[in-house]
Amino acid sequence: MKLPFARRDYIVERLLRADAPAVALLHREDFVRPWSAAEFADLIDQTPVFGFAARQVGQKGRLAGFVLARLAAGEAEILSVAVSRANRREGLGRELMEAVMRELHAERASHLLLEVDETNLAAVGLYRKLGFGQVGRRPGYYAGRDGAPATGALVMRRDLR
Repeated sequence: MKLPFARRDYIVERLLRADAPAVALLHREDFVRPWSAAEFADLIDQTPVFGFAARQVGQKGRLAGFVLARLAAGEAEILSVAVSRANRREGLGRELMEAVMRELHAERASHLLLEVDETNLAAVGLYRKLGFGQVGRRPGYYAGRDGAPATGALVMRRDLR
C-alpha cells in the first residue's frame, strides 16, 4: 500500500539504447500512437538526441519515467516525456525536465521547445511552473482515443539564456 506521505527514492541517469524496450512500454501507457522500441532505439542512437531515465532505487530495469530531447544548432526540443501512472505526483516529471535543462545549459542552448496536449492540465501546469510560455497552438494535433475527437497541442517555449 502506498502511503500518501511516502517519498520513494529515485535515480535519474542517462537514457541508453538498452532502455528502448522499457521506454516503449512506458510510452504506450499514455500515447494513442505509441512509438516502438526500434523507433526509440533509432532516436537514442542519433548524435543530437539525448535523454534521461528515472528509476526507483532497488528496482533495476523498470523505468518510472523518461525524457528524450534533441539539440541542434543551439535550439532544443522535447521529443517525448512520460512518467508511469504508478509514479505520478512524486516530482519525477520536474526532475526529468530539470535534468534536460541542466544539460542544455551546459551546452549553451538558447531555448527549449515542446508540444503538449492542451487537455493534459497537469503537464501544462508543470511546464508553466518551469518557466515555459505558450508560443503557438496546433489544432487537432493529437489523435483521440477510441473515437474521441482529436485535441490540440500547445507549443511552449522556455528561453535558456
